[in-house]
Amino acid sequence: MYMLLLNASQNLDETINNYFKNATTWFIDGVFAEIPLTQNVGIPWVLIVLILGALYFTIYFRFVNIREFFTAIKVVRGNYEHLENPNPKESIVKIKEDESEPVKVEGDGEVTHFQALTAAISATVGLGNIAGVAIALGIGGPGATFWMILIGLLGMSSKFVECTLGVKYREVNSEGTIFGGPMYYLKKGLQEKGLQKLGKILAIIFAVMCIGGSFGGGNMFQVNQAFKLFEHVTGGTESILYERGWIFGLIMAMLVGIVIIGGIRKIAKVTDKIVPFMVVTYILAVLIILGMNYQQIPNAFQSIWNGAFNPEGVIGGFVGVLIQGFKRAAFSNEAGIGSASIAHSAVKTKYPASEGLVALLEPFIDTVVVCTMTALVLIITNVITPNMTLSDEEGVLLTAQALESGISWFPYLLSFAVILFAFSSMISWSYYGYQAWSYLFGRGRKTEYAYKLLFCIFTVIGAAATLGAVTDFSDAMIFSMLVPNMIGLFILSPKVAEELKRYRKLIKSQK
Repeated sequence: MYMLLLNASQNLDETINNYFKNATTWFIDGVFAEIPLTQNVGIPWVLIVLILGALYFTIYFRFVNIREFFTAIKVVRGNYEHLENPNPKESIVKIKEDESEPVKVEGDGEVTHFQALTAAISATVGLGNIAGVAIALGIGGPGATFWMILIGLLGMSSKFVECTLGVKYREVNSEGTIFGGPMYYLKKGLQEKGLQKLGKILAIIFAVMCIGGSFGGGNMFQVNQAFKLFEHVTGGTESILYERGWIFGLIMAMLVGIVIIGGIRKIAKVTDKIVPFMVVTYILAVLIILGMNYQQIPNAFQSIWNGAFNPEGVIGGFVGVLIQGFKRAAFSNEAGIGSASIAHSAVKTKYPASEGLVALLEPFIDTVVVCTMTALVLIITNVITPNMTLSDEEGVLLTAQALESGISWFPYLLSFAVILFAFSSMISWSYYGYQAWSYLFGRGRKTEYAYKLLFCIFTVIGAAATLGAVTDFSDAMIFSMLVPNMIGLFILSPKVAEELKRYRKLIKSQK
C-alpha cells in the first residue's frame, strides 16, 4: 500500500510539474511570439505594440518629448513650485480602509518631483544598460546604437502619458499614503468612459502580472546577476562566496527589507541619494575611458551612423536592445509598461501633467545618455566582434572587459555599480509589486508585511538559484503588463491632453 501511495504521489508530482512546465512554455511562447523580419530573425509582437504606441503618442501630443524637454527640467529643479501651494484640507479627500468606493485625489503627495524621478529611474537604470547594450552591439554592430537612441526618444512620450494618468487617478488612505498606477487609472478612467467592466478586468490583469514581475525580473534576476559579477571579480572559483549565493542573497534581503518597510518615503530618501551617485559613478568611469581614447570618438559616431541603416544595424537595434535590453532588467526604460507610473503617482503636486513631464526625462537619462555612453566605450575598445551571441552574464563581463582596458581596477567599480543598480531596482520594484498586491488583497498591515516578507525570501532564492524558465516566465509577465496598460493609454489620451493644456495655461499665466 505504501509503495502504491508513493508511486501515486510521484506520478501526481510529475503530472503537476509537466502541466506547469507546459503552461509556462505556452505563456512565454505566446507573449514572445515573433513577427519575422528576416529568415532567421523576428521581433515579438509586444515590442511592435510598444514601438507603434510610442510613435502614436509622440505624434498625438505634437512631439511633447522634444517641445517640453526643458520645461520638464525646470519642473525637476523646482522652478514652478510656487504654482503648486496645495491646501491639503481642500485638495485631498482621505478614504477609510473599509470604504468600497474610492475617490480621486489631487494635491499633496508623499515625495518631491526629484524623488519620484529617482525612485522610477532606480528601477530602470540597471543591467539592461550594461549587458543589454553589449548584446545589442553583438547582434547588430555599432548601428544598433542609433536605433537604441530613437527608441529612447519615442519612449519619452509613452512615459509622459502613463505617469500623467498615474497622478490624475491616484488615491490616498486615512494615513496619507498614496496608491496609484495603472490599476487605478484603468479602473477609474475607463469607468468615466462607460467601460467599467473592461476597466476592472484590465486592472486585475495588470496587478497580477505586476506582482509576478516584481518577484522575478524586478528581484530574483537582479540579485542573481549582481552576485554572478561579484563572484567573478572576487576570484571566480576562488571567491569566498563561490556557489554560496544564498549568503549574498541574505545580505541583500536584509538591506532591502530595512528600506522597503518604510514605504515610498523611505525608498525615495534612499533612491534620491543612490541614483545620482551610481549613475554619476558609472558615467565618470565611462568618461575616463572615452577621454583616454578621445581621438576615436568621431570614428565611433561615424560607425554608428554608417551602420544604422544596414540590415544588421536595424535588427540589432530592435532585437538586441528591445528584446534583450528591455527584457533584461525589466526592460531598458519600461516606457509603455506602466510600472513607473506607480512611483510617480506619489509625487507632491495637484497638476498631473507636471509629473508626466518629469517622467519623460527617464527614458532620456536611461537610454539616450547611459546606454549610448556604454555603446561608445564598447565600440572604441573593440571588445565587440561581428555576430557575437551573448548571454546577460557575458554582456556584463564584456562591459567589464572594456572598462578594464583603460584602468585595471575598473571592473571592481563596475561590480559595485551593478550591485547598486540591482539594489535600487529591487527596492523600487518591491514598491510596484506591493501597490499591485494591495490593490488585489487590501491595504492592511498584515497584507503589506506578507508581501514584503515574500519579496525578501525571493531575494535569497534568486541569488542562490539557477533561474532559467522562472526568469523567462517573470519577464513574460512584465511584458504582458503592456497589454492592459496600452489599451488604457489609448482610450484615456484625451484626458492627458486636457491636463497638459491645463498645466501649460497655468505656466503661461505666470509669465
